[in-house]
Amino acid sequence: MKRYLVCVFFLALALWSLAGCAPVVRYSPDEIKDFPPEIQQDIREGQVAMGMTTQQVRYALGAPATVNVISPSLEGKPREEWIYSSGVGVLVKRRLVFVDGKLADIYPEPEQPAEKAQPAQSDEKPQDQQSEQK
Repeated sequence: MKRYLVCVFFLALALWSLAGCAPVVRYSPDEIKDFPPEIQQDIREGQVAMGMTTQQVRYALGAPATVNVISPSLEGKPREEWIYSSGVGVLVKRRLVFVDGKLADIYPEPEQPAEKAQPAQSDEKPQDQQSEQK
């Protein structure tokens, strides 16, 4: 009986974790058609970019786990902090800060795609150049 309960528990856990893998559409094509093409693409891919509005971010990521009104910016503009959590809310996945309704900061910063990432600068010369100087 104990072994049966353990199996049922792990099966339920596996199904629960797979439930998050299904794509979720939080908008209709008509709702995003007036946005710039790059914003539409970000929304479809579930990505956010600096300058997005709160509505655009909500379309891209869904509702945040927590919304906090934080102290105004130095210019007196209203600020909000949106927290998106993974799991049962214990692990913070992403923290977004909006200034005057526009996305201004993302913590942690998203990783750059390989084609956008800049190669690291190195002071070392390639092997073939070093051997030519000898």
